[in-house]
Amino acid sequence: MRSARIRRRFRGIAPAVALAAVTASAPAPPETGAWTTTTAATTTAATATATATAATTSKAALAADPLPCRSPGHVKPTVVMVHGAWAGTSSWAGEVDSLHRAGYVARAVANPLRDLVGDAAFVADFLRTVSGPIVLVGHSYGGSVITNAAADVPNVKALVYVDAAAPDTGETTGGLSGRGSALSADPASLYDTVSYPGAPRGATDLYLKRDTFVRSFASDLPRDTAVRLWASQRPASTSAFSTPSRAAAWKTIPSWYFISTGDRIITPSSQRLMAHRARSKVTEFRGGSHLTLISHPEAVTAVIGSAICSVR
Repeated sequence: MRSARIRRRFRGIAPAVALAAVTASAPAPPETGAWTTTTAATTTAATATATATAATTSKAALAADPLPCRSPGHVKPTVVMVHGAWAGTSSWAGEVDSLHRAGYVARAVANPLRDLVGDAAFVADFLRTVSGPIVLVGHSYGGSVITNAAADVPNVKALVYVDAAAPDTGETTGGLSGRGSALSADPASLYDTVSYPGAPRGATDLYLKRDTFVRSFASDLPRDTAVRLWASQRPASTSAFSTPSRAAAWKTIPSWYFISTGDRIITPSSQRLMAHRARSKVTEFRGGSHLTLISHPEAVTAVIGSAICSVR
């Protein structure tokens, strides 16, 4: 009986290198730990055909200089990073360190994880305190937040999605996990649920169970690291995943998309569709997990660097 109630409550949650011209479906997979960058062409959610330019770069090369070019603008952009569900600002520590060493102001801001409308407003209020251009980065559910927060902040000049959701207007984050996502399992096996003060009717906080966190959320991290992150996770309200998006900033703001092929939370196929319809510049990282931003921050920083270089 309790399992049936949980299923009803959570329905909707589950759902310098040589260049070569390639098609989006044609490139041979690079070795584990390498990544491929492509430029997406126009597609629909049903078909993702594209002709692209691809580049494969070793981790060592980008680790040596994660920002191989500098912003051509007169004012350096500020990089603002928004974390996702079951994470916190510290998940961006590697990227913040690299960006600071490269001479950029980088901020990882808290995401309330309550509901999409309120969370986006919270981040937008912070963005309005930043002078000059902004490169706005979102991980996981944070992608939905930046999609909405950037809509009314004109100095956001680039969006970067890192293993993230990029909803269109009316879509929910929970509906974008993709077929085969680990979140498609019985919610009772995925989450520990806790009530919280002031919750909307029927809403509860979700904590990922340890096995789900270690095996699916942080699958490429050492087990002891994954367990520590599980123990310190921040809960997300069910409302965060079920609130329809009110905006789609990627329709007017240039975007970059970092996709880990080992992501078990938001499937790579779902991310590719979102990236193609947004005309994002796509980087696919071979392997990784939903927390590649922690396990391989140099690869993520390289993509943020590409967005920085576009700001004029």
